Amino acid sequence: MMAMDMSAVIQPKSDQINADDLIGGPMTVTITSVKITPGQEQPVSMGIHGMSKVYRPCKSMARVMVSLWGADANLYVGRSLTLYRDAKVKWGGMEVGGIRISHASHIDREVTLMLTMSKANRAPAKIKPLAIAEPATTQQPEPPNDALDQAKAAAGRGKLAFTAWWNTDQGKLCRPIAQQHMEELKKIAADADAMNMPPDDDAPPM
Repeated sequence: MMAMDMSAVIQPKSDQINADDLIGGPMTVTITSVKITPGQEQPVSMGIHGMSKVYRPCKSMARVMVSLWGADANLYVGRSLTLYRDAKVKWGGMEVGGIRISHASHIDREVTLMLTMSKANRAPAKIKPLAIAEPATTQQPEPPNDALDQAKAAAGRGKLAFTAWWNTDQGKLCRPIAQQHMEELKKIAADADAMNMPPDDDAPPM
């Protein structure tokens, strides 16, 4: 039987990430922007990569980020958090659930912070380092075994011919080797030009 995911149909409609969005499990997000509007009930709005919704941290989670990353919100862009739903978060004396941070990038060890949960209650919060996978690097193709021979052959046709070859796909592939022998190649091209009509003064420099 084909698996059917119910999490998509239970998400609340809103312009921000809510605790109920995380009923299906934690969410790792990357911050793309930070907007601060002092005086608002939720003064901080964070743009999230790949989402139309923003993350508006409560005061406790804002304190967590300041403790971990410092007060300059410009530095938050490009950093990541793992958000989860804490069902025990209270509002008006009732457990309604709230968003908490479990992991953060750009920290090198687990950090324990004492957070104010109410006027008479403080509780520890543990934030673990978030490992962000490095993007796979594209492996550059190896120069052909006869790269130097190809470069010498092009230089033997003169400076203009060498410059034209240098900018071809094959020439670009041979560049790592050819660059190591540039003085020799310049001489070969100069000798070739001396045996023929010299190029115009405005020819591309070699």
